[in-house]
Amino acid sequence: MIKNDSLPTSSVFDLPLHLSSNYLAWLAQRLTKGKGGQVVTLNAEMAMLAQKNPRIHDIIQQADLIVPDGAGIIFYLRLQGRRQHRCPGIELAADLIHHSAQQAQPYPIAFYGGAPGVALRAADYWQSQYPQLTILANHGFLSEPEQAQWCRTLAEKQPAIIFVALGVPRQEYWIQDHRHLCPQALWMGVGGSFDVWSGEKQRAPQWFCDNHLEWLYRLYQEPWRWRRMLVLPRFAWKSLYHHFRKA
Repeated sequence: MIKNDSLPTSSVFDLPLHLSSNYLAWLAQRLTKGKGGQVVTLNAEMAMLAQKNPRIHDIIQQADLIVPDGAGIIFYLRLQGRRQHRCPGIELAADLIHHSAQQAQPYPIAFYGGAPGVALRAADYWQSQYPQLTILANHGFLSEPEQAQWCRTLAEKQPAIIFVALGVPRQEYWIQDHRHLCPQALWMGVGGSFDVWSGEKQRAPQWFCDNHLEWLYRLYQEPWRWRRMLVLPRFAWKSLYHHFRKA
């Protein structure tokens, strides 16, 4: 069930989706009120995974905010006659960091995930722009004792914004299992964002982003992803089937 009744909603297959021209405003209000929540950035790959993975399906259903991250989601909405701008997760996460830095008392932030060193370099990138920020950072290859210590640190420090970069679906699982540590925090899975912020990888040029081809540039950078990309035509066919079945 969608918990957020203040935003217009739609659906992708049987998954909820919130519609807005300013998702940051809702998140900023949530932070001001000290309310926690989970943000899901929905794309075609996740939508298809949810059709066969009950746990991911339930996580999306229970999320506090679901935004249209992928070009496939925008394609689906347009088939339904809805006009909605894409909201890339990396941009929404960056907007949250900018917003935090602009506060009289910036919200503390945590980065978790990525290869060793990547989260720390991503944190350094942001702190070089905003020295007033407090960012806890740890990589996603922790041993069990290190993982336990990281959880204790989160519980002690209570960051207000927590970005988890473990890839889908691991990051969604980790958030679901650990939200109780910081119940007032905003939790968001951010995929490969740390790689970009750390300088490990480059984001697609603006032309690719503007024309919903960011996935193609990522495939160029990571050709090993081609098998995963096969989900995109399956998503398109399923979207067309749903559209014409309702017509």
